[in-house]
Amino acid sequence: MKVQQITKDNLVLRQDVVGARRPSNFFWAVIVSIGGIGFLLAGLSSYLKVNLLLVSDTTELQFIPQGAALSFYGVAGTLLATYLWLTILWNVGGGYNEFNKEKGFIKIFRWGYPGKNRRIDLDWKIEDVQAVRAEVREGLNPKRELFLRIKQRRDIPLTRVGEPISLSQLENQGAELARFLEVPLEGL
Repeated sequence: MKVQQITKDNLVLRQDVVGARRPSNFFWAVIVSIGGIGFLLAGLSSYLKVNLLLVSDTTELQFIPQGAALSFYGVAGTLLATYLWLTILWNVGGGYNEFNKEKGFIKIFRWGYPGKNRRIDLDWKIEDVQAVRAEVREGLNPKRELFLRIKQRRDIPLTRVGEPISLSQLENQGAELARFLEVPLEGL
């Protein structure tokens, strides 16, 4: 989550949230694409008995069972790569958090998958905010997130999903937001 201050006498705080357009997602999409297409071409080469690959010759493989297995893995890998590229294209999870003291509202906006719920747009009054809560869980699957505690509602996540942010970043962002909203910071 990149913090960006858009100020009108320090009355508006806007935080941009990075969605699926992270370098790690681009890396994995490229790797899965190369692997999926490679397996698919290897399977097709064994079926058609025509070499479609530049790095090896799979025309000598029997289609049943080796070529069929390669084709299956190739189709699965290509479908997974398509999903990854579409998620990056649609920037799923990307958006912003806007805290506007001038108008007295909080707006949480995220992009979702295409369909009737493509835009996730949530609004609350600033006066309904009870606290900013930080959740830190270490171990095999570490979790470091900021939440907005709203009166009579579930806690609203403010940080991106996926890669956990550093503890110092979490503390700084949580303290800055709690100071801006004039509410306590819980969990640290």
